Amino acid sequence: MNEGREDGIGELGKAWDEFCDRLKEAGRIPLRPDVPDRPLDRAAGFLQLMRNLSLAWQFHYEYRDPLFPELARYFDPTRKQGGDNSDCVYVGAQVNGTDTYRICGDRGSSRYFSVVAVETGLTPWGGRVADVLFGHQIETAADGSFELWIGPERPPGCGAGNWLKTTPDTFRITFRQYFADWEAERPMRAQIDRVSGPHTPPPCPSPAALAQGLTDSVRWLKESVEYWPEMLARWKPYRNQFLSYWQLEKNRIDATPGGDPMVCYWELPPDQALVIRVRPPEKCVYWGVEFGNSWWETVDYRYRLSNTNMHYAVREDDGELVVVVAHEDPGVPNWLDCSGFSAGYVTFRWMLSDEQPVPQATQVALAELFAQLPGNVKRIGHDERREQLAARRRGVTRRFGY
Repeated sequence: MNEGREDGIGELGKAWDEFCDRLKEAGRIPLRPDVPDRPLDRAAGFLQLMRNLSLAWQFHYEYRDPLFPELARYFDPTRKQGGDNSDCVYVGAQVNGTDTYRICGDRGSSRYFSVVAVETGLTPWGGRVADVLFGHQIETAADGSFELWIGPERPPGCGAGNWLKTTPDTFRITFRQYFADWEAERPMRAQIDRVSGPHTPPPCPSPAALAQGLTDSVRWLKESVEYWPEMLARWKPYRNQFLSYWQLEKNRIDATPGGDPMVCYWELPPDQALVIRVRPPEKCVYWGVEFGNSWWETVDYRYRLSNTNMHYAVREDDGELVVVVAHEDPGVPNWLDCSGFSAGYVTFRWMLSDEQPVPQATQVALAELFAQLPGNVKRIGHDERREQLAARRRGVTRRFGY
């Protein structure tokens, strides 16, 4: 009975109905035959839908206006996707490639820091990177304060390290902050302002804007939840092999600059383990190991050992890193907990490093694990493991400001 109304409520009601219908269609994705046929793996697909529903609404309604940009956090312990790094805080803003913006604040002290200008593209996250700045390139005062300009032309008096160049196709900027010591390093605190063009008050909410947000967000949701497991499936034929991200992924999506992720697909029954061995580079701004499920989503990193990095990892006396993926605690320091999942990925990142070593993975029977490891491999006791887990929760609290 609302059709034909001129106040937009009829169109909003129609958009809501279509939103619900398409959301119901998206709910069939976790039930597809190519998803690992285990209850938790399928349930994780529904969890991915719910977590990304809020992200979709953020992108396509709450923070979509480039005339009034705000720096918003993408991922956190309860909202993640696409090989999100357990060590990272992702922050970004929608922008116009033809406008000029100023960002100022406290850079923080994360081990790895970058900001990229992203162009539109064929994936849910956009296309190629238009420009990038790394933390060491950005002029920062002794107290951590910095000023960064975003736009097509460098402002007078602005150094090259404090200007991020945009193109007409640029629609978003993204900051990545990779933390090594979760409890000691602090995240960026900053604000973005548009400084070019006319300055008018922000628009009031409207039925038309809400309707458009519903349409765009549910479309993005379905595309995104389909996209990431389909991309991870490219690694499935190469089980237990670490291959460069760019060996199998040709779309120049907004991947983290400054390193070539080494990705491995794994499948483990409860009575087996995956042993990963590598010698990390000595000269590397940041290195870390990510771990996740078949939806290319990290497993819980507040309460479980789902990753390690250059600060927390325990290396052998000769410098080798030994990581064990298993369903039960194997008693070694660098354990990646399957957390009930039967399949997923492991990613190594060597950021701003001259070397890109390739880890070697071997699947073994859990009962024979220590026969396959060096005789003097390092162990961990119950109290140390408990502190290892407690430190993770403290670090998450500090990093995300809870």
